[in-house]
Amino acid sequence: MKLFPSRLAVALLAGFLALPAVAAESVARVNGVAIPSAMAEAMLAEQRAQGAPDSEQLQNAVREELIRREVLSQEAGKKGLDKKADVQAQMDMARQAILIRAYLQDFVRANPISDADLKKEYDAIKGRMGDKEYKPRHVLVETETEAKAIIARLQNGTPFEEVAKESRDPGSKDRGGELGWSNPGMFVKPFSDAMVTLQKGKYTSTPVKSDFGYHVIQLDDVRDVQPPPFDEVKPQLQQRLQQQKVERHVLELREKAKVE
Repeated sequence: MKLFPSRLAVALLAGFLALPAVAAESVARVNGVAIPSAMAEAMLAEQRAQGAPDSEQLQNAVREELIRREVLSQEAGKKGLDKKADVQAQMDMARQAILIRAYLQDFVRANPISDADLKKEYDAIKGRMGDKEYKPRHVLVETETEAKAIIARLQNGTPFEEVAKESRDPGSKDRGGELGWSNPGMFVKPFSDAMVTLQKGKYTSTPVKSDFGYHVIQLDDVRDVQPPPFDEVKPQLQQRLQQQKVERHVLELREKAKVE
């Protein structure tokens, strides 16, 4: 999220002169009200986190933004807007969101994900992937009779792409039934069990029943799995495990809370 619209940022950064000296604990005073330096540091930290280089120009731009905010805030106060119930509710929610973010950041710092946990998760994912990937296509119909009729047409030379147009699977019917490269764990067990027994270019000679209906499956290709190196996926794994740990912690707190 950018602090300023681009034109405003250019004007601010291009037009600053030397700033007057202010007390160390504040960056400016607006109509006698001090703007704490902690507010400037918080805003600078947000900008640095988004990749902005720390510079005098950035510090000046942040100072001017805080001054403008204080000016507007004071005007809103003069009109009594801060006393309106809906405004107070929004202010309370904003404060609550900041506290929650600070709490969760502290929790993550205090509960880091170890390299051992990351390697364990990596190995578990590799295990679920298996050692081969398959590229199947299928036709899904409602009844076994329909599936047998599809198989008969294939045996008579009808292209798979043609019979796939009658599939109940909207995600693949317009692609000739193609499902892309997948590992067996991505499919329901009856489907994957039948798929892995097929030879390349062959289709199931009997309908395959699943909770979705009856499938006729053809295996276009098979290849050895090439999982990405651990170091390449480590950041994604760390984010995933941290999120899971945070979610478990929130659930634990929710279960302990006394709600009336």
